[in-house]
Amino acid sequence: MSDLSSTYSKGLPSNPKILLVKLSSLGDVLHNLPIVWDLRTRLPHAQIDWVVEEGYVHLLRPLLSRDGFRGIDRIIPFCLRRWKKNLFKLSTWQEFFAFKKKLQETSYDVIIETQGLLKSAIVCSLASKAPNAVIAGLANATEFSGYEPIARSFYNQSVQVPTQCHAVDRSRWVMSSALDWLLVDRTIAPQFYLKTYVDSLNINSGVALKDLKSPYVLCFHSTAREAKRWPNESWIALGKELAARGYQVVLPWGSLAEQSVSNEIAAHIPNALVPRAFSIEEAFSVIAGAALTVGVDTGLTHLAAVLGEPTVEIYCDSPRWKTEGYWSNNIRNVGDIQEPPTVAEVIEASLSLLI
Repeated sequence: MSDLSSTYSKGLPSNPKILLVKLSSLGDVLHNLPIVWDLRTRLPHAQIDWVVEEGYVHLLRPLLSRDGFRGIDRIIPFCLRRWKKNLFKLSTWQEFFAFKKKLQETSYDVIIETQGLLKSAIVCSLASKAPNAVIAGLANATEFSGYEPIARSFYNQSVQVPTQCHAVDRSRWVMSSALDWLLVDRTIAPQFYLKTYVDSLNINSGVALKDLKSPYVLCFHSTAREAKRWPNESWIALGKELAARGYQVVLPWGSLAEQSVSNEIAAHIPNALVPRAFSIEEAFSVIAGAALTVGVDTGLTHLAAVLGEPTVEIYCDSPRWKTEGYWSNNIRNVGDIQEPPTVAEVIEASLSLLI
């Protein structure tokens, strides 16, 4: 079934209270955003809340319900990463019980857990639930993604998904099954942020990075796993080509080790900039002001893609099918697992978006 009456097939109200549980990481949270839009299309008056790690709250704030727009009604921060480091502090347990109280203020009709991890499933178990509530989550692992089978014991509906399933499609699969809808697939292009919000972003509204000059190209070379990196010499060759065409090459970083790599690459590229560290919140404006973002398979590259900004996504040791941007003509995906792209391929993809 594909209309609103489908919510009655499981004894659910026409305007259910829905809890989304996707805690982390940056890219995973971004790729879960489309189900907010999918839910609102069919259930405009439902309550939609989201539990997310505190470090990624900024990713959700642009979709908060306000001024006639209905998106996410409540963001409930989860602080597990910080709590684990301070287990024996009284303040940690005070924060945990405050989180639990907030989570249980609403009795949810539908809980959609798209991560498939024990920590996410435990959040589901802590939430207050209406009689006959649907708690839906992944029944199986997808290739190259973390999954903990014990999580299934916390659901009353385990959803089988293809083993090779894009992160956006996987979330839509679980959501559609939870509400007994026909699968929302790629024939309905995923939405992420309001167009008016994206249009309002510019470098002046966020952070004015010292020495930043337009036009500039962001190069996100860092990623959590070394095998996913593109070689430094390749970044240097790309940077020299871009610099020769009048673009300032900007090499962000997130740790001292990454800053060292940025400095090493920048030393070989005329007028390249290694900026100060900036937050996820600031990254929206920095990315929006760029002529182009080029990056490996990492969260900030995916942020550029979901904003619909000109983006080249480089895949070196992760499968392209898992997270590639397929929703915009402003995105180019190059390389694949164990098939890193050549410098020539990345330059060609970059120039196709800059011309």
